[in-house]
Amino acid sequence: MNLLFICSENRLRSPTAATVFAAYEGIQAISAGTNRDAETPVSGDLIEWADIIFVMERSHRKKVTAKFNALLKDKKLVCLSIPDNYEYMHAELVQLLKRRVEQHL
Repeated sequence: MNLLFICSENRLRSPTAATVFAAYEGIQAISAGTNRDAETPVSGDLIEWADIIFVMERSHRKKVTAKFNALLKDKKLVCLSIPDNYEYMHAELVQLLKRRVEQHL
């Protein structure tokens, strides 16, 4: 299963999620960001690759939907509602991600 995690800058939340879930058997996980200066900007190729797309905030869902609506037709797009309050691999962020993502796997 291919999981795509999206936040704004692709520096803290989505890379944490990709690291956590890439360790799960049978899962490939990649992270991207909605901003132009993101470490890895979200692209159509990444949207097509993903089986499930997880965004951290509603604003990310709006941006992804506006830009890639045609590619989202058969995709599951989930908003995790995780604010930008955490550092990379922060223990609380990891636990929050596990609680909110595992129910969709």
